[in-house]
Amino acid sequence: MKTILVTGGLGFIGSHTVVELMEQGFDVVIADNLSNSQPEVVDNIAQITGKKPAFEQINLTDTERTKQLFQTYKPNGVIHFAAFKAVGESVQNPLKYYKNNLLSLINILEGMRENHTDYLVFSSSCTVYGQPEKLPVTEQTPIKPALSPYGNTKQVAEEIINDFLKVHQKEHNFQAISLRYFNPIGAHPSGLIGELPLGVPDNLMPYITQTAIGKRPQLKVFGNDYHTPDGTCIRDYLHVCDLAKAHIAALNYMQTHQTLGQAEVFNLGTGKGFSVLDVIHSFERTSGVKLNYEFAPKRAGDIEQIWADPTKANLQLGWKAELSLDDMTATAWKWEQHHFAVTSDKQ
Repeated sequence: MKTILVTGGLGFIGSHTVVELMEQGFDVVIADNLSNSQPEVVDNIAQITGKKPAFEQINLTDTERTKQLFQTYKPNGVIHFAAFKAVGESVQNPLKYYKNNLLSLINILEGMRENHTDYLVFSSSCTVYGQPEKLPVTEQTPIKPALSPYGNTKQVAEEIINDFLKVHQKEHNFQAISLRYFNPIGAHPSGLIGELPLGVPDNLMPYITQTAIGKRPQLKVFGNDYHTPDGTCIRDYLHVCDLAKAHIAALNYMQTHQTLGQAEVFNLGTGKGFSVLDVIHSFERTSGVKLNYEFAPKRAGDIEQIWADPTKANLQLGWKAELSLDDMTATAWKWEQHHFAVTSDKQ
């Protein structure tokens, strides 16, 4: 397996995975429509790895262009990140999410079938579990009805992949893995790539770093009366560089293991839950910056607490999250400072 197509490869998780792939000797083709990413990320990846990846600006809902992409590069495998992911926006504009997230996947699968691309790693999410009745979450935890169109696209996408495998695996050696991420944060230790949401961040970590550097006046902590030790929500935060390594582990696994008729599923997390205040206190410790934050009412649809049981990924993929919460907050701050310095120089 030599050439890997990474869709959404200039985004947060995608860019870190591209770096990991290139450092492990893979040839990488990035497909990204730049709807939530910046073209400069290609140069930053090259600065880290010493080599520039191939990059195609493409909307994967365009069937003909996606077909040409596969014919041009003939990838051996695909890591499919490209998707809209703002929960609130998906509630306001469901058709935008269904069209983009599902049509792009269908075009990818058609490209794989027509060009004999064997391996698919699909970027899924722990949102498929909703608020579980039992913690930690294993791969056998029941999937709950989705709380948003975004969450539903992840569930439906997994079903589409399984239906595709049932029919087409016999004619060719198609293999697929769905990686259900918990909460990736942090950034590459170089500070050259990291999480860069366009507009107001939906996620906690960029909101923290943008508040600390002065882009945002104050951090709002939604809810402090949950049934948790400090009253704030609990999530399983894992370092994005650890998460990136899991994708290479998944590709390697598929070369030696046959998955029959359905995608193998793995939860990716640390196995520990951290509260919002845990993350804030870690950030203040690693950055030396005192955060301006206040408590605000709970948001509708927010899950109280969730964390993974990553045993299956640990044992079968040989993958384990290694980096600590302090590593996550320290690297996220390094990235924010680097990005702020670069954008300030341009102004």
